[in-house]
Amino acid sequence: MERSCGILMPVSSLPSDYGIGCFSKEAYEFVDQLAEAGQSYWQILPLGPTSFGDSPYQSFSTFAGNPYFIDLKDLLDRGWLDKGTLRKLDFGSNPDKVDYEALFNSRFLALRIAFENSSITKSAKFKKYVKANEEWLTDYALYMAIKTDNDYKAWQEWDEPLRNRDESAIKAAKKYYKNDILFYEFQQYIFNEEWQELKSYANKKGIKIIGDVPIYVALDSADTWSNWNLFQFDKNGNPIGVAGCPPDAFTALGQLWGNPLYDWNYHKKTSYAWWIKRLRRSFELYDVVRLDHFIGFNAYYSIPFGAENAVNGKYLPGPGIAFFNQVKKELGDPPFIAENLGVLTPEAMKLLNESGYPGMKVLQFAFDGGDSDYQPHHYERNCVVYTGTHDNDTTFGWFKSRKAKDRALAVKYLHLENVPIQEIPFEFIRAAYASVADLAIIPIQDFLGIGSEGRINYPSTIGTNWQWRMGKRDFGKRLIKQIREMAELYARAKEETPSKRRRRKKNEMSDETGSSNETTEALKAQEKSDDDSSGTKLSAARRGRRGRKKAEAATETASPASDTQASVPDEPQDAAAAEPNEAAMTELIDAAPGDSHSDSPAEIQDAAPAETQDAAPAETNDTAQPKPKRRRGRRKKNETIE
Repeated sequence: MERSCGILMPVSSLPSDYGIGCFSKEAYEFVDQLAEAGQSYWQILPLGPTSFGDSPYQSFSTFAGNPYFIDLKDLLDRGWLDKGTLRKLDFGSNPDKVDYEALFNSRFLALRIAFENSSITKSAKFKKYVKANEEWLTDYALYMAIKTDNDYKAWQEWDEPLRNRDESAIKAAKKYYKNDILFYEFQQYIFNEEWQELKSYANKKGIKIIGDVPIYVALDSADTWSNWNLFQFDKNGNPIGVAGCPPDAFTALGQLWGNPLYDWNYHKKTSYAWWIKRLRRSFELYDVVRLDHFIGFNAYYSIPFGAENAVNGKYLPGPGIAFFNQVKKELGDPPFIAENLGVLTPEAMKLLNESGYPGMKVLQFAFDGGDSDYQPHHYERNCVVYTGTHDNDTTFGWFKSRKAKDRALAVKYLHLENVPIQEIPFEFIRAAYASVADLAIIPIQDFLGIGSEGRINYPSTIGTNWQWRMGKRDFGKRLIKQIREMAELYARAKEETPSKRRRRKKNEMSDETGSSNETTEALKAQEKSDDDSSGTKLSAARRGRRGRKKAEAATETASPASDTQASVPDEPQDAAAAEPNEAAMTELIDAAPGDSHSDSPAEIQDAAPAETQDAAPAETNDTAQPKPKRRRGRRKKNETIE
């Protein structure tokens, strides 16, 4: 892995229309912005269809894609939806937050209308896709059809013949739910087509996708229903033990995730065939895969099924290096990132070293007191450094909520004594960029400098997780330029072709000073003569996609819907500076929580508990939080925090 950098940005957080981020125009624009900012990677969260709680780490299938991410404007362009229909549907009223209840009640209705209008069964490409993916797609589509008809009950609560996959019951169900099965296959076909087009566009722009593979699957999923033998189940399909973490200094009762545990002895007998298929599918979706809860491959924590907490669990051996040797035998040497956060035993460290995969370093974990392996002077090149992850608070929110002694250590270590409070996130980013780590990944919220209102997840909680969304004008050209300059300073920016550099300089000159017609025409003439096939313009790419989809819809399917021209949102602009800040760094450090110079008592009470070093791989949801005022852009200097 070459020295480089990237941004962590969930697809759901993109500022797309219709309630949630998706594979829309805004996703292509974000790719362009990544390239302009000198980035080489876009890290996302798992793409699977979310179950109750809306967590991407609790999915109905480890192979399928989330239908929420389908671009409805693409379906408008194909003639399968019309704007009048979409205007009648409620996708949520707050552009800053995903309203999952509204989405659930509207998105699937819109997709059903598009499906009925598509005549998709006449499409040769659709038939080819279904055939190529039938090993997992058939069971997933049937599972979703039965679940929907049974008021979304878990499969363990279905009638016994279907629960136990009685051969005659399954045959009858496939016949009875034939149209519904086609509907779910249709969703996956459109998802795959749109995602592969977006991924291809990103790759041509020099951006690689880092995906996330949770070690465990959801108890209620197509994976468990169709593969009992892969898991530690009893004869009724109930788990014998479930996953979690033991008690520690931060969680007296431990963490009870509830995911079923693998029967690793069975997997070993099959040469880990199911896992190989799972990872092969993952590398169809992503360029690099982050293996969640890597330490679970060394030893996993087993909690008796039905327990109220994780106190009485025990560690059992995982598959170890034999698993990764088989993966390399079957898939070559695929690029993994090992999520090795938490307390690492010598055995877990040995496994990481034997695998050769880069582990993770999180700067927010570096200042809990004393010397820490997460402090940059301990880093080796073969690692990935983050300011924080999706399980952490934003860096600005983290800094505000820390105890005075922790903040004092961060200030001393990072030389922040005279740094205005609003610049703290960028100084953490600077430390990550300046480190020897081969790759630096920064959550988009830290570049935007926002507080705890931008937090994505509070592990092991239920409430309002996975909801934050970036504003359409938050990620502006001024910030993009600042990111590129830092990436170039610390030798992380990808190289530009001369024509790309000229275009970027022209844009910067136009934004900052206004360019003359003569200069603009001269630059255009230079660009026209350059051979720059990888620099495809967004507008051209999207026009080509829309024209092609319309042609396909006309030749392969019926198109009864009308009024198909999608509206185009305003172009992103620079974020406006907002939010007052603390006047002096020293005042913040000297003030204890509740002091007149520190955070207000209300803010201290609302702040999340201190982060632990043991990140939960199977997040469920977050705690309910009061709706804060939205921060946009960088903060004005030398002001005080409200």
